[in-house]
Amino acid sequence: MIRGGAFARAGLLGNPSDNYHGKVLAVAVRNFRAEVTLRESPRLVFVPPAEEGPGYGSFEDFVSRTKLYGYYGGTRLVQAAAKTFFEWCLDNGVRLPVRNFALTYETDIPRQVGLGGSSALVTAAFRALTSFYGIAIPVERLPSLILKSEKEELDINAGYMDRVVQVYEGLVYMDLDEALFRERGYGRYESLDPALLPSLYLAYKPSLGKVSGRVLSEMYVRHRDGDPVVREGIRKIGSLAEKGREALLAGDRRTFARLMNENFDLRRSLLTINPANLEMIETARSCGASAKFAGSGGSIVGAYAGEEMFRRLEAALGRLGAVVLKPKVQ
Repeated sequence: MIRGGAFARAGLLGNPSDNYHGKVLAVAVRNFRAEVTLRESPRLVFVPPAEEGPGYGSFEDFVSRTKLYGYYGGTRLVQAAAKTFFEWCLDNGVRLPVRNFALTYETDIPRQVGLGGSSALVTAAFRALTSFYGIAIPVERLPSLILKSEKEELDINAGYMDRVVQVYEGLVYMDLDEALFRERGYGRYESLDPALLPSLYLAYKPSLGKVSGRVLSEMYVRHRDGDPVVREGIRKIGSLAEKGREALLAGDRRTFARLMNENFDLRRSLLTINPANLEMIETARSCGASAKFAGSGGSIVGAYAGEEMFRRLEAALGRLGAVVLKPKVQ
């Protein structure tokens, strides 16, 4: 029996410029984890967890589960990972041992609230598959394969941030310059000491679940069509990650917190923001904390000063139905 796992993630600066070869600072959030298990089996089998299996208790149950898990749940994600893994082995002359598996998976990452749950499941599947077959994939190339599984196989509109930080873990600065990808097939990924970070909080609202690709499609279309406002806005958002890296290395946590606010404000100028998401941002800022999206909406992340401020955040965001926690970054 082989297991592979991956953690949730939060984008601190630069997202969503990762969809456009920008720069990003992100952390792996060890409070939540996806895990894939492979057991040797006579046939190749993908087994969904009970909550995603067939059958519903009622029409309401069917609709709520479809909103939460989509029409295929996580099964399509692990299947796409398996197909991409197999094709990578073929393309690279890697001969796989003749053995089948039964694949099961589970995750406690809150669904569809911008914490990287889908990419964590694909990352966990790759880790389980490489271990099961005794195959080594260069770590710097793994994020691109994970993204390929989602983008090319499932037509999910996504960027590199989730996959890079879930592979490298901890606190990661990534320069996704397109020239680097043309030259060598991957960006520049730098692990930084998480002790450099200010005190961070993370908050998510389960009722705001949505599919991130849909949220970002408006920006993607405008960028593709050459909209100068969107293109310049994306460039500025990416530059914040570089400035944030410099601030952390200089020990300037106050500037880092200010840049997080600026990241969201730039994003807001380019995209229509759900009022309930905006309410979380404004509520956190009213407590004195900085606030931005951890992903594409449904969750926010920011810096706070002292336990009294954290308690205010817990109370104020809790009244909105949000869960507030301190992300574990290692």
